[in-house]
Amino acid sequence: MEFILITVLAGLVGTAGMTSVLQLITRSGWTNADMVRALGSALTGSYEKSKTLGLVVHFLGGIPIAILYSVFLNLLPLTGIVSLILIGGVIGFVHGFVFSFVLMAMSEYHPVEQFKEADFQVAIAHIAGHIAYGLLVGAVIGISGYRIIL
Repeated sequence: MEFILITVLAGLVGTAGMTSVLQLITRSGWTNADMVRALGSALTGSYEKSKTLGLVVHFLGGIPIAILYSVFLNLLPLTGIVSLILIGGVIGFVHGFVFSFVLMAMSEYHPVEQFKEADFQVAIAHIAGHIAYGLLVGAVIGISGYRIIL
């Protein structure tokens, strides 16, 4: 039970960090990296009705992914908080790198015009967001001190 509570917290913290990074990038004007609106509008077909559903879907998706990150982090012989944070960031980089290709390939099928095009800048933004996610998931796991006995 403790494992589930810690990883749910890690997923929520990681997703909040990722969402913040993507929002900062979007608000900076560098590129449209608004994953919350992209997810919500993919489901509603409407940009205007996308924010709440997008937030719910994004955060609910972050929890099971945190469980996978946590299991992987626990399979490695890591003992220190810093190593868990750094390896979490590396996992986030790999996850973001792979996800960016999927995002670019799928964007042309998005029902809302402003998300139909995902270029290299959008890919880089999502890699940055996933790195933040992984760093934060690793931090929560490391700070909790909880280790799975396999």
